[in-house]
Amino acid sequence: MDLFGDLPEPTHVTGKDPKPPEEDRGEKRKHDEVQENEVTEQNNQEEKKVCKEYARLKAYVAARRGEREEMQDAHVLLPDMRSVISTLPSQVSRLAYFAVFDGHGGARASRFAAEHLHHNLVAKFPRGDGENLDKLIKKCLLDTFRQTDEDFLKKASSQKPAWKDGSTATCVLVVDDTLYVANLGDSRAVLCRSEHVEDSGEKKSVTLALSKEHNPTIYEERMRIQRAGGTVREGRVLGVLEVSRSIGDGQYKRCGVISTPDLRRCQLTASDRFIILACDGLFKVFSPEEAVKYVVNILEDTSVAVERKEGQTEGEGRYDAACQRLASEAVRRGCADNVTVILVSIEF
Repeated sequence: MDLFGDLPEPTHVTGKDPKPPEEDRGEKRKHDEVQENEVTEQNNQEEKKVCKEYARLKAYVAARRGEREEMQDAHVLLPDMRSVISTLPSQVSRLAYFAVFDGHGGARASRFAAEHLHHNLVAKFPRGDGENLDKLIKKCLLDTFRQTDEDFLKKASSQKPAWKDGSTATCVLVVDDTLYVANLGDSRAVLCRSEHVEDSGEKKSVTLALSKEHNPTIYEERMRIQRAGGTVREGRVLGVLEVSRSIGDGQYKRCGVISTPDLRRCQLTASDRFIILACDGLFKVFSPEEAVKYVVNILEDTSVAVERKEGQTEGEGRYDAACQRLASEAVRRGCADNVTVILVSIEF
């Protein structure tokens, strides 16, 4: 609405302003009421934005080198992205970001992604009052992954000899209480949600997949690789690379290996308990359901004491212990790979 549409036409007078006509006073009162209503509505929106309570998120991480000579995993925990973004869009009150990167052929691609991907995300995040924020965020994530991949490949190709590193990526972006999950490769994200059992009325924990695995044995992935002139042998691209999508891996880009992530969206509810983000080192020895059950048992078995760090509550200590024990158990079960686990607690 044009705010000046209700204003009376200006009158050109000299000296002291004359008493305005009755109809002008009415128009002025009408305009003042419009302005007052708009200010009130704006204040109400600001108050709602400040006062609305979103799920409280707290992240814990555990990293194990396993039997590898080098730790090639990397991770990022940003429960409050206001430390890296100057202003949020007016319709967004909270941004959080959690990510795990599993490197192969070296640690340079995973470290590069951990350092740069969220900065690219911030640079491309929609500004202003976009009408379709959901669509804009999805485009932002696609552009962010493409940019990060291009930047790393440019840097890798400028080295002598050229870097041949690659990395998977699983990232969770939390916008208010909506999760946007973007992933490449075989790292995963899963959500634990409590549901009522109809017969008994008791609660049970269910596991929801938040990501999609990308390996060359999946039909759609294999077809894309073959159309690009590549081959899949023994479940690997050219018989070597285990994943069909990644950041880096410049020598395989001509064979159909892409950096386009799978995108999923999930609305957090009061029934949600936690998120697990982990590289494939965990899931080589744990199914997603087993991993969730392992964490739930530690959270609920109060007969077993857990050590707490200074300042941690009992609940925080249990989440921290569950994260550390889950990673250690993966190594104990015989996983020789690097293992990185991020556990994000959800409380309303």
